[in-house]
This record gives sequence, structure tokens and C-alpha cells, in this order.
Amino acid sequence: MADPRVLIDATAVPADRGGVGRYVDSLVAALAADGAADGGALSVVCQPRDAGLYAALAPRARVVPTSESVSTRTARLTWEQTTLPRLVRRLGVDVLHSPHYTLPLAAQAASVVTLHDATFFTDPVLHHSIKARFFRAWTRTSLVRASLCVVPSVATATELSRVAGANPGQLAVIQHGVDVDRFHPPTQAEVAAARAEIGLDDGDYVAFLGALEPRKNVPALIRGFAAACQGRPEPPTLVLAGQPGWDRQVERALDSVPHRVRVIRAGYLPFEHLAGFLGGAALVAYPSLGEGFGLPVLEAMACGASVLTTRRLSLPEVGGDAVAYCGVDAGDIGAAVGELLDDGARRADLAAAAQRRAKEFSWGQCAEGHRVAYGHAVVRHRRRR
Repeated sequence: MADPRVLIDATAVPADRGGVGRYVDSLVAALAADGAADGGALSVVCQPRDAGLYAALAPRARVVPTSESVSTRTARLTWEQTTLPRLVRRLGVDVLHSPHYTLPLAAQAASVVTLHDATFFTDPVLHHSIKARFFRAWTRTSLVRASLCVVPSVATATELSRVAGANPGQLAVIQHGVDVDRFHPPTQAEVAAARAEIGLDDGDYVAFLGALEPRKNVPALIRGFAAACQGRPEPPTLVLAGQPGWDRQVERALDSVPHRVRVIRAGYLPFEHLAGFLGGAALVAYPSLGEGFGLPVLEAMACGASVLTTRRLSLPEVGGDAVAYCGVDAGDIGAAVGELLDDGARRADLAAAAQRRAKEFSWGQCAEGHRVAYGHAVVRHRRRR
């Protein structure tokens, strides 16, 4: 059977290219690279600002910018339920891939929905209450209405089966990859450029990359880091790179940091500085309370960083034996940070192991998994008719 004609809805991709953006962009590029765009097999609908990007990522794909505003969540959902089904019919596609939890209820094609994690069920307090209710409802809807759901880890599949009643046969586990052009062991010039962007001197630093939201456990990292710096004649700097979250816990933790402990909130870092930032750190700390996959951990590993994370949910599937692990409270994080800062040989071993393990994850493999999922979705859709 010929590859099905697929439309990927990229309208939910944020402008700052966070985790969902990196997933969609990299998947589109990998599908195009392995030939899925030949013969009109791949179409992408996106916000007008992204039309040029997707045309460059997939030159032979059909790129359709939206003709109406979808810049707010309400506008996008309205467009998804009213205009997108008409676009599916007009393009004559076999599969609609909705890569961020929601799907149009009236679309006639087979549907694939990506469900990124189950923490809206298992740890709702880690999310804004409105967001948690919204994504719980849409996760349940997608599990019932979609032809097939894609999840990025075994842990996510297991949790969705446990807390949302997902049928394991409805879930395709497809791990993410890593963009080695952007995430690689950096040159000295790249490290220097990242330091200049942040405003760092030549001293060591511990890096964190991600949204500063409760799920990432940044307040505990701040307090643990401060404890690890006690008694050090030249303590490193903690650099928090990422957009601010929706609560004030990070600010309260920063207020408690001793004067001689330096913490920098770097904000959003452009892509061109991420390899230098991650690979130039003495340690990358990511003590998350739960991840559907853990792309920042994989990206740090690909940059040759020594990484400290937790064993929550999917993170061991990504890190394996190539990262160090700690508990989630400030005391455990501080003890682990201190031990690693004192053991340069251990950090070097982790960095080497991380680079090797990161090579096991590729967007090409991810794209092939999606191609198989699209075919299965068509079969399941026809059986339902």
C-alpha cells in the first residue's frame, strides 16, 4: 500500500519553539528527508509566520498558512473545529495528525493525536488548574475519538492506561529524537558566545534549560544549589534559561538565596546559543517532577554535558546509565550537585556516555515510527466505518 497522504496541523506550535515546536519541526523535516513529502504525501497547515520555515524544512510538501488568526487558544480551537475539517476534505488527505492533544471532532479522515504526557492526571497541582482541566478533557476525548494516539515513552503509555483508561492497542510509543545540527558538543567559540549572551565570566556554572514552572522543580533546584555552594571558596553560578512559569515559587526561592550565591535568570535563549550553553556547563541539572519524554535531558546529553536528573516517569528511558540521578527535594538535589561538582572524573565519564547514548535517538527513527502509525490509523479508521 502506498504511503497515506498526511496533513500535519502545526498551528499550535508556539513562536518560541519550545518542546512541542521542536517535535513538530523536526518531525516535518525528517518525514520530508525520508521521502514522505514526495507525490504530495505530506501537507502542513501552520500559522502565517511559520509558512517560510516549513517550506524550507519540507520543500516538496504542501504548506498551507491559515487565512484567519489562530494566535490565541480560543481562536485556534474554533478554527480547528470549524475550518480544519473543511481543509481536510479540500486537500483529500487520508490522515490528519494533530500533534498537541486536541483534534477536530468532525474530520472525516483518519486521525492521529500526540499525547505528550499524563501529568495533568497524575500531578494536576503542577499545572494551572484551568490548563489541567482542559488537557484532561481533551486527552480523554482523543483517546476515544482518534484512530490512533502517539505517545513519546513507555511511561506515558503506562500512565495513560492507568489513569485515563487508555487501551494499550490504541497507543503507539514513538520516542523523540535530537537535532544534532543544533545540539552537539560545542566549540570554544560557541561556549564563549553563550557566556557573552548570558553575561557570564570565566567561572563554572550549573545550567538549567526549560520553562520555570512547578513541574520542573526549579525552586528545589535553587535551594539545593545554594546548599551545595556552602563552604566553597569559588562557588559556581546557577543559570536558569527559560520562560517564566505561572506561579511565584521561583521568586520566593530566589529571595532565600544567600548573598554570595549567584543565580542568573537568563530568560529565553536563542537556538544558536543552546549547544554552547549546555555543553559549556560544569553540570546540567534537570530535577523534574515528571516528564512525558524529557527532551531537554536528551539535548543536553547530545551536547556532551554531564546531566543530573530524576527517575520520575520517562526520564530513565532517556538517560539510561548515561546520566546521574537524584531525589526531588532540595536536600537530595544539593547533595547530588555537590558530589558531582567535586568529582570531575565522574562528570567526564557521564559526558562521554551521554554523547554515545544520545546517538541512539534520531528524528529519522521517529519519522519512520510515525509513518507506520499513519498506516495503522488508516486501517483502524476504515474498520470503524
